[in-house]
Amino acid sequence: MPRRVFTLEEAEEALETVRPLAEEIVELRRELVALDERRARLLAPVPGNGGGIDAAAAVSLNTRIDEQARRMSSCVSRIHELGALVKDLDSGLVDFPARGRRGDVLLCWKVGEDGIGWWHGPDEGFAGRRPLPLD
Repeated sequence: MPRRVFTLEEAEEALETVRPLAEEIVELRRELVALDERRARLLAPVPGNGGGIDAAAAVSLNTRIDEQARRMSSCVSRIHELGALVKDLDSGLVDFPARGRRGDVLLCWKVGEDGIGWWHGPDEGFAGRRPLPLD
């Protein structure tokens, strides 16, 4: 299936659906990091003799981690189904494939930004992003 190519207007329109999903991804990612740190502390005695592990707490924690990961994966899938690309889970960075005068570009947005105001080439990444309009 060919990937979708957005105009700026189409990307801004898609952002209405993408924004809450990306915000949820950022929050879920934050929660997953915290849960994983809790799991590491809980399981720290295992390399020794394994004594003192609360097995029920470990199972419950693993269940929560799995649920959060599934929710995050679902959000990412929904964004990809729209034709946009999730590039960073921690910051909620999303790219929208587009065409500029010089060829393929990515319109760039991340959680916290009001709208799509940046772009970069396919091989440049976030560090190479430039303000709109396209050159």
